[in-house]
Amino acid sequence: MTTTTAPPVLTVEDLTVVYEVEEPVTAVRGADLTLHRGEILGLAGESGCGKTTLAYAVNRLHRPPARIASGRITFHDRSGEDVDILALEDRELRAFRWDKLSMVFQGAMNALNPVGTVRAQLRDTLLAHRPRMSRKEVRERSEDVLRRVGVDPRRLGSYPHELSGGMRQRVMIAMAMLLEPQIMIMDEPTTALDVVVQRDILREIVRLRDELDFAVVFITHDLPLLLEISDRIAVMLEGEIVELDTAEGLYRDAKHPYTKKLLGSFPSLSGERGAFIRTGVDETETAAAGASTEERA
Repeated sequence: MTTTTAPPVLTVEDLTVVYEVEEPVTAVRGADLTLHRGEILGLAGESGCGKTTLAYAVNRLHRPPARIASGRITFHDRSGEDVDILALEDRELRAFRWDKLSMVFQGAMNALNPVGTVRAQLRDTLLAHRPRMSRKEVRERSEDVLRRVGVDPRRLGSYPHELSGGMRQRVMIAMAMLLEPQIMIMDEPTTALDVVVQRDILREIVRLRDELDFAVVFITHDLPLLLEISDRIAVMLEGEIVELDTAEGLYRDAKHPYTKKLLGSFPSLSGERGAFIRTGVDETETAAAGASTEERA
């Protein structure tokens, strides 16, 4: 686990995102966040609270009618340079994405090209940013990232429909790692996976973070899951970040009524509702949170 003494890699200040429909909707309102190097920052809240909208804003992925109405998003590069993400021109933005900041989208089957092999999709990502790489270097890098996420390199010739859901999600994580970004945003990366596969992928994410020292923004509605893997957790409600604390601090002494309701909504295996006990990352500790996730699925 990292601490807030680590230098920041991303700063979000007073960010507001509006959907300019017939009656404008403010999806994110005045968000402030600091992501530290090597940190796993959980972003929790119910569906529609603005989690994905915030992530898309950080990555400049919004299209009309969405509009960033105000705020500032700054990337702090290892080189010491500060990058104003909102000021990047199209060409600069294309170079920035995947190289400095990557994203694992919700629904891996939809995110992967159904008519392209894993090899082709990894190759295209590499050559778009590293056009001088040789065929041998592309092949070796592709094989390496698949091994890192626990996928047999022989799967490079497979199409997405030939892979299981968990394997497709691992391929998406491998693709996000290809260029060794400093930040990885993960939007519901374990949704629709069974509990055993979900836990395996979570262990891989934590292991890879420890090994490669990238920072993670992990988005989910599953608060027990975030309590297991996050250094800090931000809770969103109706477009606002209403609470931000360490995972331990949030569990032990939640301040906002909505956070308390979230914590009280997950039953333990043997206790009353509201008796959820944080259990951590190991086998024994993941049981209660995994069971609660399964019960709600």
